[in-house]
Amino acid sequence: MTSAGTRAGSYLRDATPSGGARDPKLLTRVRAALRLRHYSRRTEQAYVRWIQEFIKFHHLRHPSELASAEVSAFLTHLAVARRVSASTQNQALAALLFLYGEVLGTKVAWIADLVRAKQPHRIPIVLTRDEVRSVLGSMSGVTQLVARLLYGTGMRLLEGLQLRIKDVDFGLNEITIRGGKGERDRVTMLPESLKSALRVHLEGVRLLYAKAIAAGAGAVELPGALTGKYPAAQREWVWQWVFPGREQRYHLHPTAIQRAFREAVRTSGIPKAAHCHTLRHSFATHLLESGYDIRTVQELLGHRDLRTTMIYTHVLNRGGLGVRSPADTL
Repeated sequence: MTSAGTRAGSYLRDATPSGGARDPKLLTRVRAALRLRHYSRRTEQAYVRWIQEFIKFHHLRHPSELASAEVSAFLTHLAVARRVSASTQNQALAALLFLYGEVLGTKVAWIADLVRAKQPHRIPIVLTRDEVRSVLGSMSGVTQLVARLLYGTGMRLLEGLQLRIKDVDFGLNEITIRGGKGERDRVTMLPESLKSALRVHLEGVRLLYAKAIAAGAGAVELPGALTGKYPAAQREWVWQWVFPGREQRYHLHPTAIQRAFREAVRTSGIPKAAHCHTLRHSFATHLLESGYDIRTVQELLGHRDLRTTMIYTHVLNRGGLGVRSPADTL
């Protein structure tokens, strides 16, 4: 690599000591800007990754030396060479727009001219009630409990895994989902059919917690800056994970549930490309089938726009949107 390339490549590294002070390297500035605006950790990770890929694609040139043509070339590469989806391409564009607009302070006309990829209109995959019953019946243990909770509440996978003890209210039959998509909190129901299994599960979690505390451990990761403000809180019972991972500091990893769910779908012989998020789609569709109004479903799902919820009206089990085929009248 040339000396120029080496200097440019330094922008990909985080802050490093220089003359007794820390230089604000590019990715450090990106992370700081994202956290200042309270972006989620997953968004931060995704944006940083896309910015890294953008710089590497252009042979480690600094983004301040690049403009519309280079951004378009990168997005074209993603679509043509890597064949990413429209949503993935748009996420990469969003990361670059954030870099130029919020970090580098570039206010130039070409940013407004960048075109987002058109999102295809897809009908979500939905399982019938019998199929849900079959898949859940093919699972066991904590993975089954998580899957049952996803179907019974409409939560996203990470929303379920990030639940804390304080978020589950057995008295009110409520679950509070904190920091969901868009950093919005919401409340959903605690299914009566899951209360007993969840109580038994939490009794086991409490035993593990007691052992960890006795051994001088038991600290969990807290959201935001709470660790600094309330350092003792990370060892309190109410802040413990409902579904702790092996080391208990972090929640159960999503891949554990995803693998178990895929295997259950395969074992059930269901000819659908179902995944954990399919349980959320099925929750919404089955509520609408049961006669609940779409505004209620929108609130339970945490959708900001009713049009997002409307997609489930297209997959209701009505046989061609409720229209009887003329073939059935012959």
